[in-house]
Amino acid sequence: MTVSDRQTLPGIDAARRAFSAGDIAATERICAGILADNADDWAAWSLLTETALQRGRHDAAIVCADRAVRLAPVSAIPLILRAKCLYLGGDSREAFSAAEEAAERAGTEPDTLDALGAIFGLLGLHGRAREFFIRAIEARPGVPQYLFNLAATERMSGALADAEAHCDAAIARDPHYALAHYLRSDLRVQSADRNHVDDMEALIADGKLSQPSEILLRFALGKECEDLELWERAFEHVRAGCDLQRRSMASGRADAVAEIDRIIRLHTRDWIAAAPPGHAAAAPVFVTGLPRTGTTLVERIIASHPAMSSVGEANAFAAELARGMAEPAGTADPARLGKRYVDAAAFRLPPGARFIDKTLENYLHCGLIHVALPAAKIILVQRHPLDAGWAILKAHFQGKFPFSYDQVELADTILAFRRLSRHWQATLPANALMVVQYEKIVADPDRASRMIIDFLGLPWADEVLRFHESRAPSATASAVQVRRPIYASSVGKWRHHAKNLAPLRARLSREIPESELV
Repeated sequence: MTVSDRQTLPGIDAARRAFSAGDIAATERICAGILADNADDWAAWSLLTETALQRGRHDAAIVCADRAVRLAPVSAIPLILRAKCLYLGGDSREAFSAAEEAAERAGTEPDTLDALGAIFGLLGLHGRAREFFIRAIEARPGVPQYLFNLAATERMSGALADAEAHCDAAIARDPHYALAHYLRSDLRVQSADRNHVDDMEALIADGKLSQPSEILLRFALGKECEDLELWERAFEHVRAGCDLQRRSMASGRADAVAEIDRIIRLHTRDWIAAAPPGHAAAAPVFVTGLPRTGTTLVERIIASHPAMSSVGEANAFAAELARGMAEPAGTADPARLGKRYVDAAAFRLPPGARFIDKTLENYLHCGLIHVALPAAKIILVQRHPLDAGWAILKAHFQGKFPFSYDQVELADTILAFRRLSRHWQATLPANALMVVQYEKIVADPDRASRMIIDFLGLPWADEVLRFHESRAPSATASAVQVRRPIYASSVGKWRHHAKNLAPLRARLSREIPESELV
């Protein structure tokens, strides 16, 4: 390569602009050119960490992050990215260590402070996150990203009015900042005299939004229009958002459903009876189910008990399971798996503390959880299939749950989950597994809460009925709703969209009696 060739190559700033615009392929292409010229460019390796994470390639991401850390031993950014890789891979303990090491190198550069806030927020340490976001804003006021990140951690901490004010400030500086629009729409129930529908529809009509930005605005509009009881308009925005999102994602429906059916075939009563002993010294509580079905509500009820703590959606069991399968001993030692899981999930809690894990995908692992942790309690949360379907369809999961953007794929997933739930009920002991119906909690919170607390073997505590007063953060899609007392307005909401949900209902009716679909 000649000197003139090097001078015409796009640089790291071009790669960053491409990444900010959501053009992953261009970012990777520019970084590859930079590294061809200088394989020790740590900034290029850092960006490739981000693109690998965007593509769901955690193995490649951690390799790139480790390379960046070695090449920039005094910079905080590569360590922050390494922490992100470790967290997304289920290793919260090592992610926390990397984040703390990065904090020691923070300095005063605002982008670094903002990135530190983001990783501490990801780790559930929202007090630490807020401190770094505020420092970033003080160092460089008015940056929309900093304002949005502060708003996001305020939302999770329950400071909803502050979060809305910071979203407003971010949008005032960049009206096209879709993440801030999306977050703001969720912070309260919108009203006829106080909403953002016209502003967001005007932005879409202007035609200048990127596809990822339009997707976010479509889902935000779906939420706000539904708040205003503009049912048809709400559905059309959700439909448009789903169509756009589906174009950028590969369908994983067949593989996901096949995996559930494989679990049903293999994880039988005989398999459980023949398994070696597990780690019986810990009794964690697993709250699991499909998204938007009431799992956060159940978690908050339990976490409001003085004897319980929550580790949120830790993803630690699946991570330790994968780690064990990669080792020579495989998964032959359930006690080792159980002990490693507890150590990974509860590393910030006092020894012996009882905790709740609300990782949604744990419904796949109920059999393995019981084998590895025989004293564990598992609560499967279920919801009316059409209410669950509409709640999932209208939510945007930032790349997770690819089944959620197509009515037929969504129905197939709901049906597979129901089959698996019935299997676990028939397979696991009644003192290990409890199935909770969301509608029953809404109808009689006192009775349902008492049944849950009794199942867990805990004495009754009145605090569980005041879960909405808890100051504990929530990082789930329901973080706003759990700040309110239990309400019934979400029950039967699918009926406003019955005609438009006909494909979902038709597919569900293949296995669900009509009497359960009314």
